[in-house]
Amino acid sequence: MGNVKYKAYYSGAIYHIYNRGNNKQNIFQETNDFANYLKRLKNTKEKYNVSLLAYVLMPNHLHLEVRQNSEVPIYKFISSLHTSYAIYFNKKYGKVGHLFQGRFKQRIVKDDDDLLYLSCYIHLNPEADGLVQKVEDYQWSSYRDYIGLRSGTLCDRTLIADLFQSQGLSFAGVYRKFVEENKKTILENKLIREFLKDSP
Repeated sequence: MGNVKYKAYYSGAIYHIYNRGNNKQNIFQETNDFANYLKRLKNTKEKYNVSLLAYVLMPNHLHLEVRQNSEVPIYKFISSLHTSYAIYFNKKYGKVGHLFQGRFKQRIVKDDDDLLYLSCYIHLNPEADGLVQKVEDYQWSSYRDYIGLRSGTLCDRTLIADLFQSQGLSFAGVYRKFVEENKKTILENKLIREFLKDSP
């Protein structure tokens, strides 16, 4: 996404933000690193008035679906978060230089379908990369919260839950069904991957 317009920031906008380790190196090497990032993510989103809708932390890259709730541009949130985490990581492992590969990538979410398919794609990353056989077995994403296997409070699931409200069923069950029904399409359909503009 070399043509991203980083000045396209406004209150209420939803963004797909993603980045990977420099030279594709791991940015999370052990359990404490994942947990540390999530703690910093919680504190930073509160500081910058950002809502986290969905996330996945993979060993060498990450995806966030976030909503900017004020006039403070989203890049200030992610820059603060990643600078803070990089300092922690480099100090812990005796590293120097850049942890992340260049500036983070971003894309504005266009509509409700985009919102849903993006969350699905984010949550399917661990299964797509062969880290788990079932996506619900992966700890470092928001999927387990979405399907009721964990009662985490890091994510605001309201926007996505509201899109299923008219079906009259529990959101956890409906969302899980949605992901399962769209798994093959999301993972195999190159048009949808292009639509989502993902290349971590």
